[in-house]
Amino acid sequence: MAACPSCDCESPLGFKIKMAFQPIVNVQTKEVFAFEALVRGENGEGAGEVLSRVNDANKYTFDQSCRMAAIETAAAVNLPSKVSINFMPNAIYEPETCLAKTLKTARKTGFPRENIIFEVTEHEKVENHGLLVDVFKTYREHGFLTAIDDFGEGYAGLNLLADFQPDILKIDMKLVRNIHQDRIKKALFSAVQKASQELGIMLVAEGVETQDEYLYLKYNGVELMQGYYFQKPEIEAYSIPTFD
Repeated sequence: MAACPSCDCESPLGFKIKMAFQPIVNVQTKEVFAFEALVRGENGEGAGEVLSRVNDANKYTFDQSCRMAAIETAAAVNLPSKVSINFMPNAIYEPETCLAKTLKTARKTGFPRENIIFEVTEHEKVENHGLLVDVFKTYREHGFLTAIDDFGEGYAGLNLLADFQPDILKIDMKLVRNIHQDRIKKALFSAVQKASQELGIMLVAEGVETQDEYLYLKYNGVELMQGYYFQKPEIEAYSIPTFD
């Protein structure tokens, strides 16, 4: 896998990053399914602050740096489950080539590639829809799990899902917030849940913050959840949450 001539992923990033981990829990077994790796600044600055420093000149380096930092940190803290890594759909030039450093880092650290999930967020407008589908297919061929993050909030939506069915679909927190009190949210969530079941896709409810949200989702068959109700992200560390 030769170096990519057009993406400048070898250029210095210009600032340092750290990774925080937040668990995705199986509420039926009360076990951790995976930990999402969330970027933070050198001094603990939030993701918004870090992402504000990303531009066209450093986006390729940033994307590669986040992947490598997530795997290296997961290995360093002996993360006991899968790690879910966000990637930027517009910071990929050629799927095979852009995976080179990821695979090298996994081999170097001894972190199993089958424990790596790649998730793309809907927040970023996808400039090349066909390339993103190729990226997902390439990741799957290399043994990685795939996920669509923030489903229902942004740009990709049903069009991406129609062209590629990921292993995991993460429902945006806006649909989860106070779902137990909102008949429209209940109906929309139920429709997505039914489609996921028919397509064989695992569903994750993101942004669960209250016991009412948790109980409603649990009693309506949702097994995988993530949010402050269970555990806040921890920088370069992790905890196994306990809950009723």
